[in-house]
Amino acid sequence: MFRPKLPDVPTPPPTLIPQQHQHNPAPTAAGHSLSPYAGPVAAVLIGGVVLTALLAAVAVTAMSVAIAAVVLRSLLNNANRR
Repeated sequence: MFRPKLPDVPTPPPTLIPQQHQHNPAPTAAGHSLSPYAGPVAAVLIGGVVLTALLAAVAVTAMSVAIAAVVLRSLLNNANRR
């Protein structure tokens, strides 16, 4: 009752789909596949990402500890002057 009535959408005429040519993949070096290297490459990439994340976490932690030390030092210096 409260829903608007939309006009009918005309169907487009059928179009011809061009045929796709199937081509063979390029041969690899000396006929060997690259799949044996997929595991070590993935391990190196994941290890690099994990090490980068850990390095970033250490840097952020060091910055926060340094800021906390400066704030505590200023608070203690102000308390000693009173």
